[in-house]
Amino acid sequence: MSTTAIDARGPRFAATLTAVVLAVVLITGSGWLLAAQALFFAIGAAAGVQNSPYGRLFRTLVRPRLGPPAETEDPAPPRFAQAVGLVFAAVGLIGYFAGPQWLGLAATGAALAAAFLNAAFGYCLGCEIYLILRRVAA
Repeated sequence: MSTTAIDARGPRFAATLTAVVLAVVLITGSGWLLAAQALFFAIGAAAGVQNSPYGRLFRTLVRPRLGPPAETEDPAPPRFAQAVGLVFAAVGLIGYFAGPQWLGLAATGAALAAAFLNAAFGYCLGCEIYLILRRVAA
């Protein structure tokens, strides 16, 4: 796991795109779009949020147009948050493809709520859970 600090704006950008995708999933009921988001979560959890498709998009198209970051952060909490998102997306996929449909809606809605909190308010719920788990384990 990389310990190099990342631009704190990157995960928030990714959360914004994730929230949009998850809202479209809820509106359309598209399990396939949720599957694509699950893949993005998996990449972010395995390779780090900075190496996810949204992270690469931020790094190549958005960050060059911004000034230097005012703050950086440890990549471990956002990476954990990606893993949590993956779990919710996987549960949602079960609901959309195997049933019951409400399970897909509920899991996608929960993931959307967490992504929205980060996108709109900069509050990363998965990151906070990571920090609580670290304190409990210490």
